[in-house]
Parts: sequence; C-alpha cells; structure tokens
Amino acid sequence: MQNTPASEATAVSVSPLAKRFRGYLPVVVDVETGGFDWNRHALLEIAVVPIDLDERGLLVPGQTSSAHLEPAPGLDIDPKSLEITGIQLDHPFRLAKPEKEALDHVFAPVRAAVKKHGCQRAILVGHNAHFDLNFLNAAVARTQHKRNPFHPFSVFDTVTLAGVAYGQTVLARAVQAAGMEWNANEAHSAVYDTEQTAQLFCTIVNQWPRAS
Repeated sequence: MQNTPASEATAVSVSPLAKRFRGYLPVVVDVETGGFDWNRHALLEIAVVPIDLDERGLLVPGQTSSAHLEPAPGLDIDPKSLEITGIQLDHPFRLAKPEKEALDHVFAPVRAAVKKHGCQRAILVGHNAHFDLNFLNAAVARTQHKRNPFHPFSVFDTVTLAGVAYGQTVLARAVQAAGMEWNANEAHSAVYDTEQTAQLFCTIVNQWPRAS
C-alpha cells in the first residue's frame, strides 16, 4: 500500500466549508439586549447556530446553543427594550447565567464546530451583524474572556445578502421572500431569530454559484 503524504492527508481532512470561506466557519448569532448602546446596556440573551454541511455538500444550520444572562453590574436596561423582547428578568424559569458563564456555554460548541471543519476561527453571521458583534465583544471585554472563537470585526450580514437576493432588508420579509414561514409571536427571541437567520443565510448561499 502506498503511503499518503502528510500534506495530502491534511488537505483531505479539511472540510469543504473551510475552503468555501477562507478558513472561517460561519456561525449565526443573535442577541437580545437592554438597549442599543453596547457599552451602556446589558446583554440579556444570546443564541448561536454553527453552520454545517449535509450529505450533498449544502449548507445547513447546525445545533442551537443559547443562554439567558444576568445583567452585568453597572449596566442599564431600557424598559422599552423589554417591551419589545418580552423578556421578564425575574421570571423563575429564566435560569440566567453570569456573563462569563453564559459565554463559556455558547463558545464551547462554536469552538467544537470550528475544530470539526478544520477552520481557523468562527465568523459571525447576523441580521445587522455588527449590532450583535459589538454586544458580544463588549461582554468579552468585560469578562476578560480569553477563548473568544469569533473574528473581532469581520462578519457576514444577512441584511446585505437578503437585499441583494430578494430586495428585502427586514428579517421577517426576507425570510418570507426566501419561501419560509415567519411567526411574529416568536420573534425577538434570541433562539428564534438566530434559527431563522441561519435558515436564511443557508438558503441564500446555497443558491450562489460556487467557485470550482
């Protein structure tokens, strides 16, 4: 039997997903917050969905991980934001975690997915992605987290992608334009919005011509 050179073995083990995005793994993120200022308002919910591949080589959403967060000390919460999200901070089943623990919870599966696909790091996918990234980066800075798997400033934004693909920039309208259903009663939940954004991202990218 002829031995396979180490360089070829390494090339074979690299996922097509890593090759598609220059070594970055797309991971969809949505946050729910106590306002719009990432330096002043609290991070209250976060959900992540690493992108995976099916047996045909098409992008599909991976497994969702999420956490509710205790508002970090000294940060504000705008009551109007809670009216929009429906978050009840004192709900007995909210099971909120401190920021560092919540980040550990959602970062672990992201790092595992990055390793699985032979990627260098994760790149955040979001609808108005820099909003989510700014809140994420602020929480990382507050907790001095040392194992943030995400690129610090690059993103894929489904606002732009949906605008190009469907002429729609609002998430609900973009999802519907992509042929999927939208439940307004579940919107503004980090899990629901992340999963819908993940489906939207996969639908658009799977229709895009792939480089040979």
